[in-house]
Amino acid sequence: MTTAVLPAEYTVRPPVPADSGAIFALVSAYNTAVIGTADCTLADITNGIIDPGFESRTDGWLVLDRDDVPVGYGTACGKGNREVAEIEVLSQDAMVAGWLFDRSLRRAAEMGREAGHADVTVDSYVYGADTSLRALLSEHEFSTGTTFNRMRIDHTEPVATPDVPAGYVVHRGADDDRTRRIAHDVIIECFSGQFGFVARPHEEWLEARAAYANFSWSQFTLLELDGKAVAFRDCSDRDVEIENCGHIDGLGVIESARGRGLATYLLRDAFALDAAAGRAGTILHVDTNNPTPALHLYLSVGMRPTLVIEGWRRTMPATR
Repeated sequence: MTTAVLPAEYTVRPPVPADSGAIFALVSAYNTAVIGTADCTLADITNGIIDPGFESRTDGWLVLDRDDVPVGYGTACGKGNREVAEIEVLSQDAMVAGWLFDRSLRRAAEMGREAGHADVTVDSYVYGADTSLRALLSEHEFSTGTTFNRMRIDHTEPVATPDVPAGYVVHRGADDDRTRRIAHDVIIECFSGQFGFVARPHEEWLEARAAYANFSWSQFTLLELDGKAVAFRDCSDRDVEIENCGHIDGLGVIESARGRGLATYLLRDAFALDAAAGRAGTILHVDTNNPTPALHLYLSVGMRPTLVIEGWRRTMPATR
């Protein structure tokens, strides 16, 4: 396979926060062409650029035409100790997309090499309907690792607040350092081993949340048993602007507490809160290969799949 070449009429530079509006327009147009909706907000774009784990100078590429209008955008984001990198490539110009893909892969390999790894695992997420990007991934020796369904439930009338499971205590909000440490530990325990999850250092995790415009600690919920946190729900306003819906960013139960209806309670509690706030519905994403029967759970409480997103993966030498 030959290395892609950027057309001569285009220039490339790192993204900066001031580019957020122009990148948002590019992403919105691309997504609308693929799935019929923008599926992003200006805050999403800004958050990606200012995320503490992202170094835009080396890890992002904004391709501009002669009029300085963005025609392509790509990123490579290292995770953990850079043993994993997540790349994103977006352009309706096939040559630009190919160049961004090659550049992001090279940067992913550099990250792994700089961290002393012989290999690096590279992940990328793509809409199931995006045939051109799926083809590009396949050409670069990626294969599908899992499939995510976007799930939604509509709230057309008030939703009853569920009873708290007997013996458990609901802790709403995470306003102090101790609770935030517990929250982070529970997330890691629940999600370790799942596709794409790599635990962030605690301080970086806190900094990323502080920078996320649609997040509030007041929307974080823990379930405790005998003083120990055993389940969590992490919500944000990410979908309020687009669809007037609440969004569940994460929900999990530690292994020893599964099978007791805790996830069902947390879901129904979120539905009641969203309905009371006047939200049209509640949205979340589920890995269909989740080791727990999560998809069955969401279907059982009335949620329905509305969109397919695939997780693609390749492990390659860090010497690329």
